[in-house]
Amino acid sequence: MAESTKTATAGAFDIRSIIGGLIGIYGVILVVMGVWFTDSSELDRADGVNLNTRVGIGLLVFAAIMIAWVVLRPLRVPVDDEAPDEHAE
Repeated sequence: MAESTKTATAGAFDIRSIIGGLIGIYGVILVVMGVWFTDSSELDRADGVNLNTRVGIGLLVFAAIMIAWVVLRPLRVPVDDEAPDEHAE
């Protein structure tokens, strides 16, 4: 009879969650800066292209892909049934 190893998901400690969250925050900041705080002099320097908005949208798409990856393929880590007794000597 084969032993089955108990596993649990890594959850918020999965590096993909952290990367997706941080990239998502940066994307939101860039989109907000591009939509509401970009003036015509900044657009002229970029040949009329609002780079903040475009890069922000790209970062949001990447963040969504990372979070979807975490949800669809969660990281499974083994869990010990017997926790070590800290007080035993």
